[in-house]
Amino acid sequence: MERLSEEVKQQEVDKLEGWSLKDDKFIEKRYRFTDFLTGVQFVNNVAEYAEDIQHHPFISIDYKMVTLKLTSWSAKGLSDLDLQCAEKYDVLYEQVKN
Repeated sequence: MERLSEEVKQQEVDKLEGWSLKDDKFIEKRYRFTDFLTGVQFVNNVAEYAEDIQHHPFISIDYKMVTLKLTSWSAKGLSDLDLQCAEKYDVLYEQVKN
């Protein structure tokens, strides 16, 4: 797995809706839900996908707010896989939000 170059990193993150670059090696997004259990359902869907591909995000549940944070440890920063996961998590959010 190859780390994204500095030039490409911000350009690619800017293409992702609502995602932001943190500490130059993570991307992060907060998802808001109308109720707690829908957020937990989203987290379960994220967890199943992450387990399938063996690439796991940091997940924080704060009542009706779920924060996902991605990086690739083996690449020592962001990789294409992080960007692909961000896009997938946005799709999963659209499937459960109400």
